[in-house]
Amino acid sequence: MKEQLQKLTNHRLQYLINRKKADRGISPGDLEVLERKLELMDQRKVYAIKGKVLVNVTELEADEDERLQAIYYDGHTKLFFKDKDDFYLEEIVEKRKALVAGDELVEDMALPTPEEEEFLSFETDNEERFHFEYDRMAAVQYAERYWNTSNPRYKSFTDNCTNFISQCLFAGNSPMHGFPGRGKGWWMKSSNWSYSWTVAHSLTTYLANSKKGIRGHQVSSPDKLSAGDIICYDFQGDGRFDHTTIVVAKDSDDMPLVNANTYNSRMRYWSYEDSTAYTENIKYKFYRLKDSTHAD
Repeated sequence: MKEQLQKLTNHRLQYLINRKKADRGISPGDLEVLERKLELMDQRKVYAIKGKVLVNVTELEADEDERLQAIYYDGHTKLFFKDKDDFYLEEIVEKRKALVAGDELVEDMALPTPEEEEFLSFETDNEERFHFEYDRMAAVQYAERYWNTSNPRYKSFTDNCTNFISQCLFAGNSPMHGFPGRGKGWWMKSSNWSYSWTVAHSLTTYLANSKKGIRGHQVSSPDKLSAGDIICYDFQGDGRFDHTTIVVAKDSDDMPLVNANTYNSRMRYWSYEDSTAYTENIKYKFYRLKDSTHAD
């Protein structure tokens, strides 16, 4: 069955590279995502010239219909893009579920991103400011090192996107503060952490309102960001932010390429139009992080 899954994932890959749709196997939901990605590639004038997909089966279980078996697997896609005179490698790890009956593949689908914790906010920390320099290079280097693996020094979560971003910021010399109040400041210590460290909506609010430590200035468009800056995503457009990414590079049009956790991604185009979580109501916040507090 792993060979069948590999063949199916290759069908999806070849659709992006050669624009050739397989006669069967690509679900309507997957096809919609692939066509959005192709449209975005055309708009950006970038081309996927080579790629491969690695399939890793993570779990087997009987489905509710006892005749079917559920196969949970990770599909690690690597796409090599030509961007005018430049090239870059995009990597995305997608969690998927296939249903099989005997040797027949009945259905294959992308799994939704885990639900975020319920809305959690924090209190502004009014303690005296302290000074630091934000090391953007160190933050990006951390994002490149751990985009697809966990750092054993930190607790890992099923929905790990904001925890990962916080680790990147800390690697960039951003100081923790507010311990032990979970609704105050930005910190993680052993088995405890602030809401702003792990919850996307809370980090989004924290960056805009923090009076000490790492602080963000919201800018109007993604081209104003640099490596080490942060993008926050409200997929449903309902005012509650669900996801965070860190800018690691810019493309030839000066638009961000980002790294992220949960559905692990590297050098992904910032807009996430190729994500199953994308909706037409999506809203973004773009945060340019303050490089130094010494001028305060």
